[in-house]
Amino acid sequence: MLGAPVWSSVRQGLSRGLSRNMGGWASGEGRKVDITGIYPPVTTPFTATAEVDYGKLEENLHKLSTFPFRGFVVQGSNGEFPFLTSSERLEVVSRVRQAMSKDKLLLAGSGCESTQATVEMTLSMAQVGADAAMVVTPCYYRGRMNSAALIHHYTKVADLSPIPVVLYSVPANTGLDLPVDAVVTLSQHPNIVGIKDSGGDVTRIGLIVHKTRRQDFQVLAGSAGFLLPSYAMGAVGGICALANVLGAQVCQLERLCRTGQWEDAQKLQHRLIEPNTAACPWRPETPQEKSDCPEATRLSRS
Repeated sequence: MLGAPVWSSVRQGLSRGLSRNMGGWASGEGRKVDITGIYPPVTTPFTATAEVDYGKLEENLHKLSTFPFRGFVVQGSNGEFPFLTSSERLEVVSRVRQAMSKDKLLLAGSGCESTQATVEMTLSMAQVGADAAMVVTPCYYRGRMNSAALIHHYTKVADLSPIPVVLYSVPANTGLDLPVDAVVTLSQHPNIVGIKDSGGDVTRIGLIVHKTRRQDFQVLAGSAGFLLPSYAMGAVGGICALANVLGAQVCQLERLCRTGQWEDAQKLQHRLIEPNTAACPWRPETPQEKSDCPEATRLSRS
């Protein structure tokens, strides 16, 4: 149960959020915030002593700002949020907000294992500049995370969030796929605007698009490796790690798909598959790859 200080923050946050142009449940036209487009999930640089390197973070943001992205994602899998303290997570969001253009959307990963902690983190991220919260499935007790439990969790978070909520399903890391029936139910919530689906199952993506077609609900592909087929199935964009290193090419693929130039899009998608596989350090396949992962430094910190 939320204590009095948290409830006070909730009320203040809701008051602020509902007055924002891009947040607060729905726009003046009754539609949810538009999250269409490509977003790089920003990495979290570390120093040799395993501290967050905010200077490098801002340097990376300035480089990424030269591409026509819709916005940026922070504290996703690529941002290694499980290795950061709560204060570091908020400081990263704040620094990114200050460094990026005001016309770009900032999606911040606020997911925690408990509903209360997720609500509190979401409120805090909204206060430091996030435009939307990307909430990963809680997974430590994954055996109990059935549709009913997940619907309850996300509904409570969305009810109390002053900013729009994006569902986040990443089974490679959580061992848990957000069930389609839960997604369909949650799509009806006025403050849940879409989902980032990183599972790579385009049949599932198509089914989600089909079953939520009567809702103002948007699907984002979770990787450039299946961006084209996701667009073909009705996705509206992607949160793609590859965009951090091949931003121009990922944005070009988006443009080709959105303008119906499918033959050229197919050729470009084929060329991006292998680079995309190499750009996912959080899914190591060999001992050598594991030793090269950036999280190895943070994991060894006492």
